Amino acid sequence: MAKTIFKRIIDGEIPARIVHQDALCLAFHDIAPQAPTHVVVIPKKEIASLNDVGDDDAELVGHLFVVIRNLAKQLQLDEGYRVVTNCGPFAGQSVDHLHFHLLGGRPMTWPPG
Repeated sequence: MAKTIFKRIIDGEIPARIVHQDALCLAFHDIAPQAPTHVVVIPKKEIASLNDVGDDDAELVGHLFVVIRNLAKQLQLDEGYRVVTNCGPFAGQSVDHLHFHLLGGRPMTWPPG
């Protein structure tokens, strides 16, 4: 099976504007931002989507959300921000690797899509 673009970023095969990296995850600026601040947060563990998160991944997913919170502070998203994950093609998931979008820097509308 071919590597996803996110796995290639994790492996350093594709450059990215990284804003956070630790043993469990990586965060980088989206190449097609949908807001003034648009960061993608991914686990280094290959998990295809939210549907594929196992019970043993609870600590990892919690870590991702702590990283997202810290990035929102670091990026000064004091007015608010949105965290999005798409699960499956109907939801707009285009990369089969669990990822969260951190969006901010402008008012968000509802419904989102």
